[in-house]
Amino acid sequence: MAGIKVGSLGDYIREQRQHAQVSLRQLARSAGVSNPYLSQVERGLKKPSAEMLQQIAKGLRISAETLYVHAGFLEERATTSDVVGAVLADATLDERQKRVLLDIYDSFRRENASSSTAPTKQPTKQPRKQPTKQPRKPATTTAAATRAAKKTAAAEKTGTKRATPTTPAKAVTATAPRRTNS
Repeated sequence: MAGIKVGSLGDYIREQRQHAQVSLRQLARSAGVSNPYLSQVERGLKKPSAEMLQQIAKGLRISAETLYVHAGFLEERATTSDVVGAVLADATLDERQKRVLLDIYDSFRRENASSSTAPTKQPTKQPRKQPTKQPRKPATTTAAATRAAKKTAAAEKTGTKRATPTTPAKAVTATAPRRTNS
């Protein structure tokens, strides 16, 4: 087992966190580690265990194997020959499909190689597309109108007059008008 490259591991974790546009506190919370501990790992002051690396990888949504390689726990595998060999050996793909897959794979590898050597730049924010506004359909009844209708119906059954939105909000008892003898 190779020794831990702590400084480069911390730089890699910080780079991945910044690329994901996640703050240190957000990553610490999602990974289930303390904020100071994660800060010390990023600065190269702490050597994380395999379990901690797995939690950090989960928080970053990357494979734990990638962090293990950067920490020196695993040797980097030659994945190029594995992928190319698998594509070429697949009998269900025709030659054109194999060529297209390998071209795409090569373009991704070139893109990642150039981005890892180039200084990291902050992604530019794209303006959000405004959703097209569709005319609203008029509501046939609202919740308030439904409640008011129910209260009015209940008041009519009991013989009390309920206040309407245009009258004061107190119940008035319905009484028959008094006749005076003249």
